[in-house]
Amino acid sequence: MNTEVVKPQVFDGTSSKVSGFVMVCKLYVKMRMREKLLEEQIQWVLSYVQERSVDVWKENILENLEVGELEFELVGEFLAEIKKEFEGGDKESVKVAELKRIEQEGRSMEELVQNFKRIARGSRYERYPLIKEFKRDMNGIIR
Repeated sequence: MNTEVVKPQVFDGTSSKVSGFVMVCKLYVKMRMREKLLEEQIQWVLSYVQERSVDVWKENILENLEVGELEFELVGEFLAEIKKEFEGGDKESVKVAELKRIEQEGRSMEELVQNFKRIARGSRYERYPLIKEFKRDMNGIIR
């Protein structure tokens, strides 16, 4: 028996559409892509992420894929990240709070930069406040 599975519509970052997009992707991957590598599953999901504000986010994810720096062990974690990144609420204040919480700790500088870029988008911080937060996030040795 070959069950027909609906593919997602293109996701453009609209917060009201993120839950439906994630649900359809999760179902499709589970039913049709279970045997595929994680990288292939993520690339498939990203092929439906297009337009508007999602392009910069997608570019960062693709850069991480190219250099082999996936932060996800399962496609479900990646889909949860999409939901977290684009879900509604007062996104700006959530992003600002996240910027204030991140620290370099044991991560490489490249990992810190990628994480900082991801969180900084949508925070409305620019120039000096953004630089000030980045400096605070780095280990004391580097500063």
